[in-house]
Amino acid sequence: MTIETVRKLMRLAFWASLLFAYVCAVIPGGPEIGHSDKDGHALAFITLALFARLGWSRGRAAWIALALLLFGIFIELSQATPLVHRDADVWDVVADAVGIVAGLVIGSIGLFVFRRQSATADKAGRQTL
Repeated sequence: MTIETVRKLMRLAFWASLLFAYVCAVIPGGPEIGHSDKDGHALAFITLALFARLGWSRGRAAWIALALLLFGIFIELSQATPLVHRDADVWDVVADAVGIVAGLVIGSIGLFVFRRQSATADKAGRQTL
Protein backbone atom coordinates (compact mmCIF):
# COMPACT_ATOMS: atom_id res chain seq x y z
CA MET A 1 0.00 0.00 0.00
CA THR A 2 1.45 3.34 -1.00
CA ILE A 3 1.59 6.43 1.16
CA GLU A 4 -0.90 8.18 -1.11
CA THR A 5 -3.33 5.28 -0.63
CA VAL A 6 -3.00 5.60 3.14
CA ARG A 7 -3.60 9.36 2.93
CA LYS A 8 -6.69 8.81 0.80
CA LEU A 9 -8.05 6.20 3.22
CA MET A 10 -7.48 8.52 6.19
CA ARG A 11 -9.24 11.35 4.36
CA LEU A 12 -12.18 9.08 3.58
CA ALA A 13 -12.30 7.96 7.22
CA PHE A 14 -12.15 11.61 8.30
CA TRP A 15 -15.11 12.69 6.16
CA ALA A 16 -17.17 9.66 7.18
CA SER A 17 -16.38 10.33 10.86
CA LEU A 18 -17.19 14.02 10.49
CA LEU A 19 -20.60 13.23 9.02
CA PHE A 20 -21.26 10.58 11.67
CA ALA A 21 -20.26 12.98 14.48
CA TYR A 22 -22.55 15.71 13.19
CA VAL A 23 -25.53 13.40 12.75
CA CYS A 24 -25.03 11.99 16.26
CA ALA A 25 -24.78 15.52 17.65
CA VAL A 26 -28.03 16.78 16.17
CA ILE A 27 -30.36 13.78 16.49
CA PRO A 28 -32.61 13.95 19.54
CA GLY A 29 -31.20 11.91 22.40
CA GLY A 30 -27.94 11.13 20.60
CA PRO A 31 -25.67 8.30 21.75
CA GLU A 32 -23.99 8.48 25.14
CA ILE A 33 -20.38 7.36 25.43
CA GLY A 34 -18.70 7.08 28.80
CA HIS A 35 -19.91 8.77 31.96
CA SER A 36 -20.93 12.05 30.35
CA ASP A 37 -21.44 13.54 26.93
CA LYS A 38 -18.03 15.23 27.34
CA ASP A 39 -16.42 11.79 26.95
CA GLY A 40 -18.20 11.38 23.64
CA HIS A 41 -17.11 14.82 22.47
CA ALA A 42 -13.48 14.17 23.38
CA LEU A 43 -13.47 10.73 21.73
CA ALA A 44 -15.10 12.03 18.55
CA PHE A 45 -12.58 14.85 18.23
CA ILE A 46 -9.60 12.62 19.04
CA THR A 47 -10.72 10.44 16.12
CA LEU A 48 -11.32 13.38 13.79
CA ALA A 49 -7.98 15.02 14.62
CA LEU A 50 -6.07 11.76 14.22
CA PHE A 51 -7.63 11.02 10.82
CA ALA A 52 -7.07 14.62 9.70
CA ARG A 53 -3.43 14.65 10.83
CA LEU A 54 -2.70 11.41 8.97
CA GLY A 55 -4.80 12.33 5.94
CA TRP A 56 -3.30 15.77 5.51
CA SER A 57 0.12 15.03 6.96
CA ARG A 58 1.84 17.75 4.96
CA GLY A 59 -0.50 20.38 6.36
CA ARG A 60 0.02 22.36 9.52
CA ALA A 61 -1.56 20.93 12.65
CA ALA A 62 -2.69 24.42 13.69
CA TRP A 63 -4.98 24.68 10.64
CA ILE A 64 -6.45 21.28 11.39
CA ALA A 65 -7.03 22.32 15.02
CA LEU A 66 -8.71 25.57 13.98
CA ALA A 67 -10.99 23.87 11.45
CA LEU A 68 -12.04 21.19 13.95
CA LEU A 69 -12.63 23.73 16.71
CA LEU A 70 -14.87 25.71 14.35
CA PHE A 71 -16.71 22.47 13.56
CA GLY A 72 -17.22 21.91 17.29
CA ILE A 73 -18.67 25.41 17.64
CA PHE A 74 -20.90 24.75 14.63
CA ILE A 75 -22.23 21.62 16.34
CA GLU A 76 -23.11 23.61 19.46
CA LEU A 77 -24.80 26.33 17.43
CA SER A 78 -26.78 23.64 15.61
CA GLN A 79 -27.85 22.16 18.92
CA ALA A 80 -29.04 25.56 20.11
CA THR A 81 -31.62 25.81 17.31
CA PRO A 82 -35.26 25.04 18.12
CA LEU A 83 -35.30 22.45 15.34
CA VAL A 84 -32.76 20.22 17.10
CA HIS A 85 -33.99 20.61 20.71
CA ARG A 86 -30.64 19.75 22.29
CA ASP A 87 -28.67 21.72 24.85
CA ALA A 88 -25.68 23.68 23.62
CA ASP A 89 -22.87 23.76 26.17
CA VAL A 90 -19.60 25.69 26.10
CA TRP A 91 -17.99 22.83 28.03
CA ASP A 92 -18.66 20.58 25.05
CA VAL A 93 -16.39 22.85 23.01
CA VAL A 94 -13.75 22.56 25.73
CA ALA A 95 -14.01 18.75 25.53
CA ASP A 96 -13.72 19.06 21.74
CA ALA A 97 -10.54 21.12 22.14
CA VAL A 98 -9.03 18.55 24.51
CA GLY A 99 -9.83 15.81 22.00
CA ILE A 100 -8.34 17.84 19.15
CA VAL A 101 -5.05 18.34 20.99
CA ALA A 102 -4.87 14.67 21.99
CA GLY A 103 -5.63 13.47 18.45
CA LEU A 104 -3.07 15.80 16.91
CA VAL A 105 -0.42 14.71 19.41
CA ILE A 106 -1.11 11.02 18.74
CA GLY A 107 -1.10 11.60 14.98
CA SER A 108 2.09 13.67 15.11
CA ILE A 109 3.87 11.00 17.16
CA GLY A 110 2.77 8.40 14.62
CA LEU A 111 4.09 10.54 11.77
CA PHE A 112 7.39 11.13 13.59
CA VAL A 113 7.91 7.41 14.20
CA PHE A 114 6.99 6.53 10.63
CA ARG A 115 9.28 9.20 9.17
CA ARG A 116 12.15 8.18 11.44
CA GLN A 117 11.81 4.52 10.47
CA SER A 118 11.62 5.51 6.82
CA ALA A 119 14.80 7.55 7.10
CA THR A 120 16.74 4.59 8.45
CA ALA A 121 15.21 1.96 6.15
CA ASP A 122 16.09 1.24 2.57
CA LYS A 123 14.67 4.21 0.67
CA ALA A 124 14.57 2.53 -2.71
CA GLY A 125 11.05 3.04 -4.01
CA ARG A 126 9.62 4.23 -0.68
CA GLN A 127 7.82 7.45 0.08
CA THR A 128 7.28 9.15 3.42
CA LEU A 129 4.19 10.73 4.87
